[in-house]
Amino acid sequence: MAAGSGHAGAPGRRPRHGPPGRPPGDAAAVTHAPASPRRAPPASRRIIHVDMAAFFAAVEQRDHPRYRGRPVIVGADPKGGRGRGVVAACSYEARRFGIRSAMPIGRAYRLCRQAAFLPVRMERYQEVSERIFAVFARYTDLVEALSIDEAFLDVTGSARLFGAAEAIARRIKADIREEEGLVASVGVASNKFVAKVASDLGKPDGFVAVPPGQEKAFLAPLPVSRLWGVGAKTEGLLRSLGLITIGAVAAWPEEALVVRLGEVGRHLWALAGGMDDRPVVPEEAAKSIGAETTFEEDTADPRLLRRTLLALAERVARRLRREGVRGSTVTLKVRFEPFETHTRARTLAVPTALADDIFPVASDLLAASRLPGRRIRLLGIAVSRLTPAEAAGRQLPLFGEGAGAARRERVAAVMDTVAARFGEGALTRAALLDRPRRRRAGHDNA
Repeated sequence: MAAGSGHAGAPGRRPRHGPPGRPPGDAAAVTHAPASPRRAPPASRRIIHVDMAAFFAAVEQRDHPRYRGRPVIVGADPKGGRGRGVVAACSYEARRFGIRSAMPIGRAYRLCRQAAFLPVRMERYQEVSERIFAVFARYTDLVEALSIDEAFLDVTGSARLFGAAEAIARRIKADIREEEGLVASVGVASNKFVAKVASDLGKPDGFVAVPPGQEKAFLAPLPVSRLWGVGAKTEGLLRSLGLITIGAVAAWPEEALVVRLGEVGRHLWALAGGMDDRPVVPEEAAKSIGAETTFEEDTADPRLLRRTLLALAERVARRLRREGVRGSTVTLKVRFEPFETHTRARTLAVPTALADDIFPVASDLLAASRLPGRRIRLLGIAVSRLTPAEAAGRQLPLFGEGAGAARRERVAAVMDTVAARFGEGALTRAALLDRPRRRRAGHDNA
């Protein structure tokens, strides 16, 4: 995973099952309670875990060669150490200075003033992520996204076409390096937990394969902190019992751990024995597509709010078109200071993938949400009730409003082509020019 969020999962995906994880790009830490691993699955099952190295920062270093070999920090503007917000991702060069994801950006600046501080380019990372997930899809359709840059693959049924899991994993690493110029850490094992631990041990550009039947021996010397669900408190409790390594946990009677730790003891005992029968679960189709922005300073400036809404509407519309869908329901998310969040929604008569349709609705919803004197910290737009574009077709008359809609769709298609060729921001509305900098974060709800 990016060494420095997430919807978010890979494009159009959100994490579903798996370890305590981080959101896309290693933004603020999020804990996902792992499902009970229970007994060992058949040893013939072969699972690959792929984790992109320092993803956001690596994309920036690839796109901008002048940053290669330098500390790179992706996130909020540090403003000379006075900036708000956090580190979304950082390069391995920045890690040497003690910088970590979710660290306050001001502290990161004080630790490494010489770093390149770059804004989050979520749409760029989504674009690269989509191509990486397309590489996965060449070898199996059983792909479970944990985030924008991390996934499990079940390649048990792929051996006939592509060879052993180890060979597939090496091909995936090579494909990503050759096609994207990026490195990935890859782990191969008979289950998700062991594959994840294996890839973690191989970061940032490693390959670790655990032969079937060797899971318990592989885990035994590792510290108990490697077990999913073990935080500082549980680690302290295990250490008080003399359980320092995973092997020590596996050697205890299961029921003795349950007596001391409750049901979490059963969970940890199974993991320590290399047992995890949870399947790789492919993602469902996205139920909504959205984007949101957190302002670096809470604001009530109507011009800034309007420009922000328009930019969000453009981003959401572009994603809708890229996914080949249209949506009927527009939802506005507003977070006031300190952390009071309101949502409002309105359903359109005709599904759309155009910012010209989304923006006016979002503006009306914002007007209905505003409270006198209240400053806004975050704005977000999501579009749901998605239908395939070809099935959502507008009923377009030859003249009038329908003809205008067709013309707007053609203009949007041209803008998409320009953006794909020259990058986001190459062509934008005049209303968005010279807008104040702000920290952005996109999401896709599944």
